[in-house]
Amino acid sequence: MIKLLNTLKGDKGIWSFVALLAMFSFMPVFSASSNLAYMNHGTGNTLGYLLKHAVHIIFGFFILYQIQKVPYHYFRSISRIALPIVWILLTYTLFFGVEQGSATRWIQVPFVGISFQTSALAFIVLMVYVARYLSKTQTEPLTFKSSFIDLWIPVGITLMLILPNNFSTAALIFSMVLMLTFVGNYPFKFITIVIGGGIALFTLFIITAKVVEKTNPDNTPKIFGRVKTWENRVGNFFSNNKEITDDDYQIEKAKTAIASGGVYGLGPGKSVQKNFLPQSSSDFIFAIIVEEYGLIGGFGVLLLYLLLFFRFIIAAHKANSPFGRLLVVGLGFPIIFQALINMGVAVQLLPVTGQTLPLVSSGGSSIWMTCIAIGIIISVTKKEEEIAQELDEREQRKIALDKLIDKQLEEDATENEVLDEEENEDYSITDSARNPMNAVKNK
Repeated sequence: MIKLLNTLKGDKGIWSFVALLAMFSFMPVFSASSNLAYMNHGTGNTLGYLLKHAVHIIFGFFILYQIQKVPYHYFRSISRIALPIVWILLTYTLFFGVEQGSATRWIQVPFVGISFQTSALAFIVLMVYVARYLSKTQTEPLTFKSSFIDLWIPVGITLMLILPNNFSTAALIFSMVLMLTFVGNYPFKFITIVIGGGIALFTLFIITAKVVEKTNPDNTPKIFGRVKTWENRVGNFFSNNKEITDDDYQIEKAKTAIASGGVYGLGPGKSVQKNFLPQSSSDFIFAIIVEEYGLIGGFGVLLLYLLLFFRFIIAAHKANSPFGRLLVVGLGFPIIFQALINMGVAVQLLPVTGQTLPLVSSGGSSIWMTCIAIGIIISVTKKEEEIAQELDEREQRKIALDKLIDKQLEEDATENEVLDEEENEDYSITDSARNPMNAVKNK
């Protein structure tokens, strides 16, 4: 184990906080999964869900370890190739994805049986693409026309494919792209134009959905199916009506869980509201954490995210290139903001969304995409001597491989020479070792 820890490169603080969040996640996930166990097979045995979460975490850290070994500047070119592929996956998800609840956000991976949320992958690829473009404009002249074609059209296509089924993720992506452009010294007047255009397009989308719903209420197109849900959630959030409806049932149970926890909590595994919250192990796991571990546990989780945010700021400040700095901001800050959104929903500071608590909530694709983002960030944080050491090790492996190949070629050449000599001996037209007349001699 110590040998493995010594091989870890990059910011050790990021490694530590990520590992702490992942290890802590086992306790609330194990407790909150009892609801799923009762609903699915009626036994209440959560061991299977715990093992599933363990597999997700272990595989996520395997991905993280492999990604952090890739030099971060390689992702500059990868993002350009991956973005069209992401568009294809998002289009397939929009029309043929797996429906869970009233949202179509997942696709089923063939032969594996795993549901994969394509918007999470799109988030990472798009942020890397935007960081690449902004780093390129540091040394080149910039006009709104050129940036509209090279930057905002790809961003707009991605958001339009995500928005119909996942408004919260689309809004988070748009906000993070705007934040990244501001950090990347993109002209503020251009940012205001983009914000105005985005608001106008979203308003047009809502108006179109309402018109279609009125003209054809019984057969509303799938692309407009979630608009009514958005209206209900926002309306319930700002409404003074205290009556509990189906739309705000979860938030009421989450508030009850938080109020029951108090300062010290009910104790690990002793949550009551986990039996009533449908998304207790994912979207509302923070409420279960506060109920079982109290305000101390809730503030402890919040502190870990804030410390991780602090390490991201330091990593961005120490990055030795504009692209590396923008990568850390574009991939690291959304992780923290997503965590704050999840906590804000649990305490009713924000309307209900589908955002999970990164590295803590159950769910394979969410954990894996977070690990990919952190792996890229750690690749940026590697020091020059660590990069030089990796390059030296790679060169030594190449030299050793070349030596093995040369040795094998020499052995093959030697064997060929021996075979040629043997063939020449067997088929020589002059044979001094044997008398050809021996066969008839003395007959």
